Amino acid sequence: MYGEHHDLLHELPDHRETIHALKTSDNHFARLFEEYHAVDKQIRRAEQEIETVSDEHAEELKRKRLALKDELFQMIRKHETSAA
Repeated sequence: MYGEHHDLLHELPDHRETIHALKTSDNHFARLFEEYHAVDKQIRRAEQEIETVSDEHAEELKRKRLALKDELFQMIRKHETSAA
């Protein structure tokens, strides 16, 4: 939704410790984490009308953000399951 924060720590507050651990120990996770936030920033800039993008491009960015979030969440769950 417009104006909402979608940074990963805001989206998944219960997994803050796992996110930090994975960011420091897993290069792939860290790269995806940075990519997620870069895409989220692009979306926020478009929503705030700082940058103009087509509706199609905005929707593509939102799909990409969701796919990255899904992949990151799977990695978080796998890490938490293996640590339990």
